[in-house]
Amino acid sequence: MSHLPGAPSPSSSPPPPGWSAPPAPQAVLRSPVRLSQAVMILLGLVIVTDVFAVWQGNHWYQLAGRLMQDFGSVTSREVAAADTLYRASGIMQDAASLATAVLFVVWFHRTRVNAEVFAPDGHEKKRGWTIWGWIVPVVNLWFPRRIALDIWDASADRSSRSTALLNWWWALWIANLLFGRVAGRRYARAEGLEEIRGAVAGLMASDLVDIAAAVLAVFFVLRLTRMQHEKALRGPGPAA
Repeated sequence: MSHLPGAPSPSSSPPPPGWSAPPAPQAVLRSPVRLSQAVMILLGLVIVTDVFAVWQGNHWYQLAGRLMQDFGSVTSREVAAADTLYRASGIMQDAASLATAVLFVVWFHRTRVNAEVFAPDGHEKKRGWTIWGWIVPVVNLWFPRRIALDIWDASADRSSRSTALLNWWWALWIANLLFGRVAGRRYARAEGLEEIRGAVAGLMASDLVDIAAAVLAVFFVLRLTRMQHEKALRGPGPAA
């Protein structure tokens, strides 16, 4: 038979006098500087792998064009080498992106906890969404941005309230997320040379957008980390 939520079950003894539920984990201020440095290094690696992919994609694009004009002008060895290197560049991109994503979320969570110290009541989403917000489908299209805005507002002073950098980074990240998936599926389904060439062009365009998003992500991480570091050094003061 069920009993009321929160009430002790018949088989359990009542809590001792003075007992209370353990408090929720308190926000503790911790420096995000070292994490941010590691994140920016990995973002630089993402940019390098994207540039390599664009270079290999352009080589494959030019090779496909030569095949369309004169099939005998390109050897099978050239085609196999170009395809292998292009696929390898994609694997490198995936590995760099995965490593960056994991460390970025760790840094993001730390800045969110710090922001709770700066502004305990200024957050719309719970702390757990700093992780799950990136994973849950559909929700990941806007939850992380909402959390980032709250972190930014809690960490900023009056001279750094503008969120243009955050908004541009998020817009490019979403554009690359959607455009990259479409381009990747198109490349996987391409059969003829013309389809392959068009799909490669789409992937190169996606890589260029990813480079721009990664560059803005570097500036976003640097700026937010600097705001939190400077605010922590100033110590508690009158609310703005």
